[in-house]
Amino acid sequence: MHYTYLEDYVQQFYTRLGITHPAALSFEEVSVRLGLKVFYWSDKSQALFIDGRYFIFLNENQSAQEQWQDFCHELSHVLLHTGDQIHMYPLFREYQEYKANHFMYHACIPTFMLEKLPVHNQTEQAIMEAFNVEYEFASKRLIQYQNKLIMQK
Repeated sequence: MHYTYLEDYVQQFYTRLGITHPAALSFEEVSVRLGLKVFYWSDKSQALFIDGRYFIFLNENQSAQEQWQDFCHELSHVLLHTGDQIHMYPLFREYQEYKANHFMYHACIPTFMLEKLPVHNQTEQAIMEAFNVEYEFASKRLIQYQNKLIMQK
């Protein structure tokens, strides 16, 4: 399989962190290995840059799966984006959000890990359990992955 730039980036990122199996995928593990501080609060999840450091704030009222998904979205902003979205042109902010959502699916369920699952375990339920994501999230990512396989034939 040929990887996209994003799939390569995610694989290299996790490999550098020593994370190569779904069991090691968690915001606690990733944040510790990056030295990134994560806090809980009652507002919506977001990444903030304060005094030269990034912080991720996760909504404390969400499920563990939603927090992991949100963490990966916010991680995209930390790794790939610059600028304060409050002072950004709306279309550029929208573009960053689109890119962060795309990154989130690949960071939560990396292709290099997904393709290692036996074919009979490439179901929404198995992916949901292996990668600790919500069912609908697993379903969308599985469709993305299957469409890519079809397009590469």
